[in-house]
Amino acid sequence: MIRIPFTLIGMYLSMVAFSQTRPTEDSLYKNRKLTVDEVNFVSGYYQQDGNNSAVTGGIGSEKLTDFANTIELKLSKYDRKYRKHNLAFEVGIDHYTSASSDKIDPHTISSASMSDTRFYPSASWSIQNEKKGTTIGVSASFSNEFDYTSIGIGTSFTKTSKNQNTEFVGKLQAYLDTWKVIYPVELRTTQSIRGEEHEDDYPSAPRNSYSASFSLSQVLNKKLQVLLLAEPTYQTGLLATKYQRVYFSDGSLQAETLPDKRYKIPVGVRANYFAGDRFIIRSFYRYYSDNWGVKAHTIDVEMPIKITPFVSISPFYRFYKQSAADYFAPYGQHVISENYFTSDYDLSKFTANMLGAGFRLAPPKGLCGMKTWSSLELRYGHYNRSDGLQSNIVSLHLKFK
Repeated sequence: MIRIPFTLIGMYLSMVAFSQTRPTEDSLYKNRKLTVDEVNFVSGYYQQDGNNSAVTGGIGSEKLTDFANTIELKLSKYDRKYRKHNLAFEVGIDHYTSASSDKIDPHTISSASMSDTRFYPSASWSIQNEKKGTTIGVSASFSNEFDYTSIGIGTSFTKTSKNQNTEFVGKLQAYLDTWKVIYPVELRTTQSIRGEEHEDDYPSAPRNSYSASFSLSQVLNKKLQVLLLAEPTYQTGLLATKYQRVYFSDGSLQAETLPDKRYKIPVGVRANYFAGDRFIIRSFYRYYSDNWGVKAHTIDVEMPIKITPFVSISPFYRFYKQSAADYFAPYGQHVISENYFTSDYDLSKFTANMLGAGFRLAPPKGLCGMKTWSSLELRYGHYNRSDGLQSNIVSLHLKFK
């Protein structure tokens, strides 16, 4: 029931350079067979704690752990028109335990919501025309856990200039979700069988998300590259989490209620500066606004440092600040006349800091005597929020080529 933003695990910010040189006839013949380009394995452990659980109305333990693993297989081949076909398959699985989720029905010894396992496979296919500098792709994904199922579909288009200094990327994505509508035990009209939770006991409701992503990158000179980014999103359906309680000033209790539509408009700029052979400065700024009243700023700085040509460390820092949603109030401060209400501190006013570092090892002859094991990266980050929430995340990335 708890969705952890494990895209943090995959944030290995890097610049990718590729050649537009036309392959020789021999290489074209070899590349017409489907070959494995690389295999990526990412494993991450996430732990958090705090005292503002939305399940119990904005108070109580937010203790949670999540262990996630993903494996990605990338393959490619050239067709008779010298177009490169790229195929990618990814399978992810994570398992979490949550103290607050077990408070949905505190009368059970251990409810199904206290812990859960999420399974999420995905696949993508793209056709790259190296002569024209264009790439067209499609993708599909699936995710399932105790209280929701999600189906995702997407498409993308990339155009690169002849000199490879300018690149435009456009993406469209849709996620069609189905929630189990689970209320806190004291607000249910019927009780679960023998006090236990069963999936068939709960009705379902849709929640759909439609997003676009547009980016334009430009190499300004040998040392500086800049990227502009916009990612508008529209959500509709059940956007409230009904098992999250809201306590009112008169002592009454209701389930969280929020509008069934939400517009999100984030825009950002990224700049990568090559400060010599050993240093790269990667910076990112994003502004976010939505129709629920949330406005936010993100500043992200990372500086990879090459200790040797094959060993590097990457300290990073992220600052985040947001305003509260129009519908947020702490425990016991909502009034009964309000149409929409939440005590979820993810929608409150707060500032947050994340500090960490990465370590990367990529010897030319491979690791542990394996030529195919091209790199190892280990990252750690500590997150601290002004409302008291703290978390730690450790991730490991292994690449085989």
